Amino acid sequence: MKHVGENVVRIEAEALRALADRLAGPMAADFNRALELMFGCRGRVVVTGMGKSGLIARKIAATLSSTGSPALYLHPVEALHGDLGMIVRGDVVLALSASGETEEILQLMATIKRLQVPLIAMTCDAMTCEDIAELHAGGGPFDSRSGQVRATLASTLVSSADVALDCSISKEACSLGLAPTASTTTMLALGDALAVALSEKRGFKEEDFANLHPGGKLGKRLARVESLMHSGDAVPRVTPQTKMPDVIYEMSRKKLGMTTVVEGDRLLGERLLGVISDGDLRRLLEQRGKDALDLTAGDCMTRTPKTIGPQEFAATALARMEEMKITSLVVVDSDLDNDVDKVDNGRRVRGIVHLHDLWGTEML
Repeated sequence: MKHVGENVVRIEAEALRALADRLAGPMAADFNRALELMFGCRGRVVVTGMGKSGLIARKIAATLSSTGSPALYLHPVEALHGDLGMIVRGDVVLALSASGETEEILQLMATIKRLQVPLIAMTCDAMTCEDIAELHAGGGPFDSRSGQVRATLASTLVSSADVALDCSISKEACSLGLAPTASTTTMLALGDALAVALSEKRGFKEEDFANLHPGGKLGKRLARVESLMHSGDAVPRVTPQTKMPDVIYEMSRKKLGMTTVVEGDRLLGERLLGVISDGDLRRLLEQRGKDALDLTAGDCMTRTPKTIGPQEFAATALARMEEMKITSLVVVDSDLDNDVDKVDNGRRVRGIVHLHDLWGTEML
C-alpha cells in the first residue's frame, strides 16, 4: 500500500509523456488544425463533457477565457433541456468523452451539424497495439474496457468531428482500471496545451492577462500604478521659487517624504522640474546649516527625478524602488528616461506612488 500513491503518479506521468510524443509526431497536424479552428472562431469556444470529463471541460473553458479566448462550459444534459441556445453560428465546440460514445454528448450532434459549427473531439478511444493485433487477427479492434471487439475503428464522436484529438492511455491509474484518472489527466493537459498555444498565437500579453484578473492576490500583484498612486491635492508640489521653510511645510503636510517641484497650470498639466526628498533635505542641512533655509526649491531640487508611467504594473514600481533604493516615484504621463530636454511633451505630473502604497498588493 505504501507505493500506491507513487504508482498512481508514475502511471499518470507516463500517460503525459505518451501524449507529448503524439503531439510531437502523429497528432501534430490534428492539433494544429484544432488550433486554427479555435483561432478563427468568431464566437466562443463551447466546451462540453459529462461526468469527470465534464469537470475537466469546465477547467479548460476557464483557462481559455482567462488567456484571451472567450469560452464557456455547456453541460450536455442542461443543453438537452434548453441550453442548446448557447451554441450559435460562429462558435466552435470542443467535446470531451473518454469513450467517444457518451449518449448525452452524441445527442448534441444534430444541432451542432445543423448550425454548421466546427466540432473538435477529445477522446481516449484510439486504437492501441492490442487493438491492431486483434484487427490483424481478423477479430476487429478490441476494447480493453469492456472486453468486447469493437465493430468500427472510430467512435461515433470521432467520426462526427472535424478534428479528433487523441487522449488515449495504456491504463488508468486506478487499481481497478475503472476510475478516470490518467485519462482525465491527459485531457486536462491537452486542454492546457490548446489554451496556451492559442494565447501565444493571439499575441496575448501580460497586460491582457492583468486586465482579465482584477481580483484576488493575482489582481493586486498586477495592479496598475495609476490605481495606487496619490493624485490631486494629495501630491506634494512647490514651485522653483518656493522658499525652503515652505518646502519643508509642504513635505510635512503631505507625509510622503518628498515633494515635486513643478511649473505650469494645474488644469493644463504641471511640468515636472525636479524633486526634493527627506534625504536631500538632511544632506542640505548638514552642508549649509541654517543658511539652507534662505535657499529656494529650485536651488535644492534633484533635476533628474526617478519616474514611472501610470500604466506600469505595481510590481514594476516596486522593483524600480528596490533597485534605486528609494521610497517613492513620481508618476508622469510618459516615462522618458528622465530626459529633461523632453519635459514639454511627456513629463507632466500625474501623481506619486509610495512604497507604503504597495503594502496592500501583498508583494511586500
